[in-house]
Amino acid sequence: MKEREDNFIELRKALRNFTDLELKEHFFLLSDKIVDPLLELGQKYTSKSIERSVLLRMGFSSIEAKSIVDLLHEHRLLRKGAGHCVYIISKDKELSIREAGIQIGEGHHIDYLLGVFKKNGKTKTKR
Repeated sequence: MKEREDNFIELRKALRNFTDLELKEHFFLLSDKIVDPLLELGQKYTSKSIERSVLLRMGFSSIEAKSIVDLLHEHRLLRKGAGHCVYIISKDKELSIREAGIQIGEGHHIDYLLGVFKKNGKTKTKR
């Protein structure tokens, strides 16, 4: 097994004259570079299981979450986020989060959601 070349001394030279504040800023800059691709993936892609998990954390039962997710998936709204859709209905229709989710799971408000996302120019979805 080949021994790893230690480049700590070389890398440290570039940071030697940084103040604590500059080191902190540099650290967060590098952290952002590492996390950015993960955030991008999270924003562009989702799955039924992820969206069910979100709804479970919002207080819905697994059966309720499954019906909400299945209906949103069927109407190509899942990509907008199940929790986001529930929140929009809750806010716009002045319902509790729970009431909004149950109603979506029963098939209500789908046309409204389609209209909201179309109005905001966010209807494009990838296949």
